[in-house]
Amino acid sequence: MAFKKSLGDVNSEPNVVPMADVMLVLLIIFMVVTPMLQKGVSVDMARSLNAHAMPDADKDDAVVVAVSRDGKIFLGKEQIGLSDVGKRVQEIVSDRLDKTVFVKSDARAKFEQVVKTVDEIRAAGVDKLGLITDKVTPEQMTRRMLATPL
Repeated sequence: MAFKKSLGDVNSEPNVVPMADVMLVLLIIFMVVTPMLQKGVSVDMARSLNAHAMPDADKDDAVVVAVSRDGKIFLGKEQIGLSDVGKRVQEIVSDRLDKTVFVKSDARAKFEQVVKTVDEIRAAGVDKLGLITDKVTPEQMTRRMLATPL
């Protein structure tokens, strides 16, 4: 006598629970890894209509000095004082052929602090200095100016 196994009803609905589990795990991984990929300090940069592309600023070995809204100065992710900027930048660029330093400042930072930082970098012997800004279109600039109360 042959024993025949019954297969039962066919389930035509996909099981999405494992897919949802995988997606949630990937979401968590991206949420954890994304802040680590950011180099330097995050600042709300000034906007400019005629910004030039500076692809060298995105390189891993680029020297980026940031001035935050409250006037703190950062070299990479490390906070340094104004008196240390020139010395530290000079140490970094002394053995390089490309002595370009990039400065990014918060749009609401005091301009005096940014100028002092640039002066310290220039005093360290840096010939090429790039100021990093966000590029906007004239339409975006007009909308922003109209939305700002006087």
